[in-house]
Amino acid sequence: MLIDTHCHLTDATMCGDNLSAVLGRAADAGVGTIICPTADPADIGAALGIARAHDNVWCTIGIHPEYAPTDADAYLTDNVLSNPRVVGIGEIGLDYHYGTDNRMAQIELFRRQLDIARRCGLPVAIHTREAEDDTAEILTGDVPGVMHCYTSSWELARKMLDRGFFFSASGILTFKNSDAVRETFRKIPLDRIVIETDGPYCAPVPHRGKSCEPFMVADTARVLADLHGVDMATLDTILAENTGRLYPKIKLS
Repeated sequence: MLIDTHCHLTDATMCGDNLSAVLGRAADAGVGTIICPTADPADIGAALGIARAHDNVWCTIGIHPEYAPTDADAYLTDNVLSNPRVVGIGEIGLDYHYGTDNRMAQIELFRRQLDIARRCGLPVAIHTREAEDDTAEILTGDVPGVMHCYTSSWELARKMLDRGFFFSASGILTFKNSDAVRETFRKIPLDRIVIETDGPYCAPVPHRGKSCEPFMVADTARVLADLHGVDMATLDTILAENTGRLYPKIKLS
């Protein structure tokens, strides 16, 4: 069974009355385990509720840089992070795509959540966009984790490989204009890769323009298998092993 390591099941396109159908389509496509991250702290309760209600859904809890400044300690409490359904902290990181006016607030939020991860012994799911230098400076390798929906440079990937990080391939890997992303994932060792949808975003070919769902992770997996010259059964096994090493608390479906 394939694993979607990052899908925002709390999004309006998938939660509530839609969730049963979303999970059914995932199962029909051979997608078992799904990890639901938070970005907006207001979604933490919903993510925990979904994970509690479904044996194959787990969650990571974190605050996206979009919400800086936010008091991370008010949301990433010991009570939340000790929940058996919480396997990591994320998504957290830096995003300068819309400018750097709040750069210091983003960095402060990022560093605080890394401190919490160190204290709790949880891995992190990292969002980085147009912030490679600061990301590389802050992520020293003392906290394990994954570079989520990775589209940054091979140079940053090489540094993060040396620091023990995993890399998550999303539907962007399938896009026509993503040659550089594909080349980066061709260079990354297969034992350091996981896959995700980042649903409802980044729907892969042939689903471009649609709301992305967990079942679509299979399309990304096929491209990744081709890049590394392995069959889907082999890739499935490797990805499951990688996910288990990334998130030790998880029990894979």
